[in-house]
Amino acid sequence: MTLIQAGTVVVDDEVCRPGWVRIDGRQIVACGTGAPPAPVDVTLPNSIVAPGFIDMHVHGGGGASFGDAPVAAARFHRRRGTTTTLASLVTSAPADLLAAVRLLAEATRQGVVAGIHLEGPWLSVARCGAHDHTQIRPPDPGEIDAVLAAADGTIRMVTLAPELPGSADAIRRFLDAGVVVAIGHTDATYEQTQRALALGATVGTHLFNAMPPMGHREPGPALALLRHPEVTIELIADGVHLHPDVVQAALQWAGPNRVAVITDATAAAGCGDGEYLLGAVPVVAAGGVATVRGTSTIAGSLATMDQLFRSVAGSAGLGSAVRVTATTPARALGLARVGAIRSGFDADLVVLQADFRVQAVMVKGAWQPDLDDDQPAGLVDPPGVC
Repeated sequence: MTLIQAGTVVVDDEVCRPGWVRIDGRQIVACGTGAPPAPVDVTLPNSIVAPGFIDMHVHGGGGASFGDAPVAAARFHRRRGTTTTLASLVTSAPADLLAAVRLLAEATRQGVVAGIHLEGPWLSVARCGAHDHTQIRPPDPGEIDAVLAAADGTIRMVTLAPELPGSADAIRRFLDAGVVVAIGHTDATYEQTQRALALGATVGTHLFNAMPPMGHREPGPALALLRHPEVTIELIADGVHLHPDVVQAALQWAGPNRVAVITDATAAAGCGDGEYLLGAVPVVAAGGVATVRGTSTIAGSLATMDQLFRSVAGSAGLGSAVRVTATTPARALGLARVGAIRSGFDADLVVLQADFRVQAVMVKGAWQPDLDDDQPAGLVDPPGVC
C-alpha cells in the first residue's frame, strides 16, 4: 500500500489542491482532496499528479516504429508520460500489413501496447498525405476478414475514407468486430461523412489534416465531424499541423470531452534532423518538421504527449489538458480502468513539475525510473537509432 500526497492531484475532473492517492498493488483504491487519511509514503508538495497520458494515434518514436519495434517505441513514449498507447500502422502491402498486425497483436497480449490502430490502407489517394499511394486500395471483405483474424481481437480502431466503394460494408464489419471506426484521409463530402457517422463511425482522424478544407458552400467532413455530438475529434496540437488558434477554436466548439490530442509521432520523434521511414516512405526531419523526402508533405509529427499536454494546459487549463490527453481518448476507445485518477482504476500516473514537465511516471502501481530492463520476453527488437 502506497499513499501519495501532492500539491495538486487531478481526481476525475476535479483539480485538488492539495490532493492524495492511495495505491494497492497495481490499482488506485482511494483518492481525494485535502489532508490524506493516513501517514504519507510519498510527499510531492510542489508537483502535479495526473492520469498517465493516452496516445490513441502514434506510429513510433526514439528511432523505432511500432510496425517493427513496438517495445522500443513504447518505451520511448512511456518515459514522456504516455502510459497507454494505441500503436498505429500506415498503409502497406497486404502481406506486410498482416505481418505487422501479428507482431502488434502479440505486443498487445504482452501489455506493451493497448491495441492496434489501422490507419490505412483504405484511404483516399487524393488525401493520402505521407501514406504510400501505390498501396492504397478500397476495402475488400476478404482482406478485412484476414486482418481481423490475424489481430485476434487486438484491433481497437481503424481509419478509413467513407467515400470509397465498399466502405459502408467495411464500417459495419468493423463495428460488428468491436472496432472503433474513424473517418480520415478522406475526400468525402459533408453528406458522405454524415452517412458514415449514421452507420456508427465515432472518431475524426487528425481533424483538418488530410481532408478537404471547410468551405461555406461545401463544408466537407470537418464540419460533419465537429457537429456530431458523439464524435471524438483528434487534434495534432504540435504547432505544425494546426495553427494554435484552430486548436483553440476546435476545443471551444467541441469541448474537451470530445477532443483527443494525439501525437501522430513517427520514429523520428525524439531524434535529431535526419532521414527516417514511415512504413516504406522515406521521411526527412529538419527544423522540427518531418516531411516526405523531396516534398513539402508533412509526414507525421515529432511530438510527444508531454509537449502537447504543456501546450493545452498553458492555453486551456490543467483540467482540460487532462481530459484531452487521458480521459477523452480512454472513453473514445472504450478503455476501462484508465484515463482518470479514480478508485478502482489502474495506478497509471504522471507526476509533473510546476511547469508541466514530466518528473516521474507510474505504470500499474510501479514507478518507472529506468525502463531499459522492462522488455518482455519474446518481443526483442533492435534499439532505436537515436
